[in-house]
Amino acid sequence: MRQAGTYSGILSGGISGKTGPHLLPLARIKKIMKKSGEDVKMISGESPIVFSKACELFIKELTQRSWMVTMQGKRRTLNKEDVASAVMATDLFDFLVNLVSESGEATTPLEMDTSNYS
Repeated sequence: MRQAGTYSGILSGGISGKTGPHLLPLARIKKIMKKSGEDVKMISGESPIVFSKACELFIKELTQRSWMVTMQGKRRTLNKEDVASAVMATDLFDFLVNLVSESGEATTPLEMDTSNYS
């Protein structure tokens, strides 16, 4: 049986509980969740909280890996090429490879199709 981990307090008002401050807007997350598919109609109040924390962890991990690329280049400013390099070098981020090209530039907004999320 799986034991409670570091983030088990999320739903019980812990780390990023319902009453606590959120780094990402829950209403925006819920809107994205609803537009993710026609089958998604009802979303519990706790779901966006979990997604918010997951997004925070994702951003933190990608930033740390991108910062390592920046430091290897002996620079002090993280730029989009560093993010692209981190994405290309990490199997964990394979789902993002189509968002960055070999030159490290992001694809055009038309190619990304984020129209459902605005």
